[in-house]
Amino acid sequence: MALEVLPVPVRPVPLKHSISCLFLEPFLYGIYHRFLQVAPASTVSLDYCRLREAVQPPATIIEPIDIHACLYCQSPQIVKDGVRHNNHGNIQKFRCKACGRYFTINIGFERMKHSPQGITAAMQLYFSGESLRNTAKSLRLIGVEVSHKTVYCWIRKYVEVMGKYLNQIKPQVSDTWRADEMWLKIKGNPKYLYALLDDETRYWIAKEVAGDKFSREASEYASQLFRQGKEITGKKPLTLITDGLHAYHLAYKREFYAHQKPVTQHVEHIAWQKDKGNQKMEAFNGTVRSREKVMRSLKREDSPILDGYQIFHNHMRPHMALGGKTPAEAYGIKVEGQDKWLTLIQNASRKYPKAHNSWHT
Repeated sequence: MALEVLPVPVRPVPLKHSISCLFLEPFLYGIYHRFLQVAPASTVSLDYCRLREAVQPPATIIEPIDIHACLYCQSPQIVKDGVRHNNHGNIQKFRCKACGRYFTINIGFERMKHSPQGITAAMQLYFSGESLRNTAKSLRLIGVEVSHKTVYCWIRKYVEVMGKYLNQIKPQVSDTWRADEMWLKIKGNPKYLYALLDDETRYWIAKEVAGDKFSREASEYASQLFRQGKEITGKKPLTLITDGLHAYHLAYKREFYAHQKPVTQHVEHIAWQKDKGNQKMEAFNGTVRSREKVMRSLKREDSPILDGYQIFHNHMRPHMALGGKTPAEAYGIKVEGQDKWLTLIQNASRKYPKAHNSWHT
């Protein structure tokens, strides 16, 4: 008679026990199969993913800002009362039933000549692969007449705003990181972009623009990259995967190596076999190369284009390998709303910007 296997009941685990459960998962998994004396996991209806979900921290939700109180008396008794027309779109008007005053709210886009929808559409078009001039031409189809310089000014302004806001949220990345460098042009001169990527979620952790990768200064560039990764995530990885560039080895010794456990393991993959390659990092380099090829050349090393593409990669662009999720969604940060650019800009422009969650600082 075949032995009926029942799924393991999983009790919701409080957050303070999350670390303990991570160590107990493999132990409980083995005990369960040994006790039932059944075949390997492929023949058992054990929902192992439920064990993983039970110890995950609650998701961080960045929601679109909804108007819920009067700007003057803070009364919640407000209603929509018509729109204000201008040459570049309509702005919603609100009326407070308590004080009788009218007001409009255009969070993040105050004193901007064009509509928020035109600005966010320009950012989406540009970081999806269009040039500045093609982006300006495409905006004319929705009635937004701007030059390519205006599009660049929008990108420079709002990338800085969103960057300051997102830097407050500490990414909960995995313990395996990848690093690699790629060649690009800045003002026509050859430079190298060093990038640090999370292996599990493809989250772009940090970047560094360097002059070369073979001189003595190359290890300083790599060290700065790893130092940024520690500051942004608040931890060191347990495994660091790179190619055979000697600068990574020196930087690893300087930033990650320690005599106390846990010790970061440095895996220097230099082959293209399935288990010895750095294909995930090379695929990432290909997406950056596709974007850089349209620009032909960056104008400066601290260009907002790189910062903007990092935001686009982490929070806007869905990845097939992640089941259609963005890297940020893969580790628990979800930007809601039809227009994610608008949601981020609104939250970043608030007086006290803070995402709704209970676990990040």
